[in-house]
Amino acid sequence: MSTEQNLARLTALELVEGYRNKTFSPVEVTEAVLTRLEEIDGNLNAFCHRDDETVRAMALASQERWSRGEPIGPVDGVPTSIKDVLKAKGWPTRVGSKTVDVKQPWEEDAPSVARMREAGAVFIGMTTTPEMGWKGVTDSPVYGTSRNPWNMRMTPGGSSGGAAAAVACGVGPLAFGTDGGGSVRIPAGFCGIVGHKPTFGRVAAWPPGVYGTLSHIGPMTRTVRDAALMMNVIGKPDSRDPWSLADDGIDYVAAAEGGIKGLRIAYSPDLGYVRVDPEIRALVDQAVEGLRNLGAEVDIIELDIPKPEEIFRTLWYACAAQAIRAESKARRRFLDYGLVKIAEEGERIPAMDYVEAERMRGRYAGQIDALYERYDLLVTPTLPIPAFEAGLEVPAGWPHDRWFTWTPFTYPFNLTRQPALTVPCGFNSEGLPAGLQIIGQTQADALVLRAGTAYQDAYSTLDQWPSAGRSATATSTKLEVSE
Repeated sequence: MSTEQNLARLTALELVEGYRNKTFSPVEVTEAVLTRLEEIDGNLNAFCHRDDETVRAMALASQERWSRGEPIGPVDGVPTSIKDVLKAKGWPTRVGSKTVDVKQPWEEDAPSVARMREAGAVFIGMTTTPEMGWKGVTDSPVYGTSRNPWNMRMTPGGSSGGAAAAVACGVGPLAFGTDGGGSVRIPAGFCGIVGHKPTFGRVAAWPPGVYGTLSHIGPMTRTVRDAALMMNVIGKPDSRDPWSLADDGIDYVAAAEGGIKGLRIAYSPDLGYVRVDPEIRALVDQAVEGLRNLGAEVDIIELDIPKPEEIFRTLWYACAAQAIRAESKARRRFLDYGLVKIAEEGERIPAMDYVEAERMRGRYAGQIDALYERYDLLVTPTLPIPAFEAGLEVPAGWPHDRWFTWTPFTYPFNLTRQPALTVPCGFNSEGLPAGLQIIGQTQADALVLRAGTAYQDAYSTLDQWPSAGRSATATSTKLEVSE
């Protein structure tokens, strides 16, 4: 393996330690990451905007700070990608849409992007997304179809699909994702990486997300500790976001340690109504047994809570309608056809139905919250199926038309606003990843990250890397407890 490949495979925490020890520099690491990007992105279509001159300038500035022993933050010099829905000063944010005028000044950072810039991160570029992040796969009228590095025929998921594919291949250890119904956790699950959807408001958002209070911003990484590191930087309030939470003062990296012995964990394999692919179910069952081996008290529970799909559909479609409300009929022909269709349905939703959906959302959240009177955490599969063919919104032969019908484990926890983490838990017989989802009470992000760290330490898949250009090569793995 070349030096460049080795550097591209290091975690963010390992990079910072290497900079501190002068083992290598931010410039060397950035060049390794850009080389890796050149190798894989013609296949993956993970990035939609590159500005290598600016990237190299950021890396050089970081290197100079480290040479003086004066890093400006905990991620100084760490390559990081930004999803093409978050504002980044100097770069266009097209949200995957032909309707956005790129010939305008791009003068502001989103709050989370600003926090990473202030902490010295090196921004690699903007990653692909479906138009306005509206679906759980990644293709758009502007950028075309993105692909899964474990099998190029398959989708990386979405809407943060470009970010997930990049991280999985070593194009930066840190990436921004956004999640309105699973858009961090779906692609993280399909691509075999870690994705954390924080408690709503823990990471400030501005401008407000298209999907309102369903929308979260979170880290996408290969390790849970790196997600915790990124949370230390971006988990801050901002005056522009009225929903942002006060700084909780938690060092998430430190809080991720300590293990899970004695924790009470509820395992719902199906939320009471989901049909799960047998191989996925077996891998998640095995992961849950692993949690027991680590000392947690795990109960398999049967939930008797109404399916929240209609609540989510009402809110999602209404938000889509608002997002394209100003677009004329003539301009709508440039939009993703599926986005237009759900927006047109959203336009027909009566105001009273929307209010009722919000009321039912609160009721549903209360029913889920009641679990935490008896348990510290809830775990589920991240997804009930493995990745399917790229370019489709739903798997071939699927009985429903829309993406959220195949991701029933993710959007419920956007409705509840709770923190939810996905961590890889093995591969199916086709070499496609599966994920374990860990959900906590509102503002229990530290506990969720601690559980994820304990699991990943014991049952890591980090020694396996995708081929990013050929058929999947990973094999189904039996998880064994680390000594």
